[in-house]
Amino acid sequence: MNVKTDKTGGVSIVRVGETRLMYPILSDFSTAVSGLIAAGEKEILIDLTPVTYVDSATIGCLMDLYRQVHNAGGHLKLSGVQKRVETMLTMTGAQNFIEIHADEPAAVKSFGV
Repeated sequence: MNVKTDKTGGVSIVRVGETRLMYPILSDFSTAVSGLIAAGEKEILIDLTPVTYVDSATIGCLMDLYRQVHNAGGHLKLSGVQKRVETMLTMTGAQNFIEIHADEPAAVKSFGV
């Protein structure tokens, strides 16, 4: 799976380079984010710009990662969410927990670090 991590200021950015984020490839994505949490990163942004499709397993994974970051005293946010993905997040109620921002600069600024 194509996942890159970067850091801007105090925010760790996980860039997903796939158009479809779903069950068979979720483990690499989850491992990348969990590794950041284990390393003590508390402000995490997931950039989903190229992602046009997610399945229910992805929503569950995002909620689990949100819980892990929240329990560590941090924040997990999303940027670049395509309309179809946003619809899935809304239908499942995930957007009630995970902040969604239009683009990466706006999301990074929202952390206030």
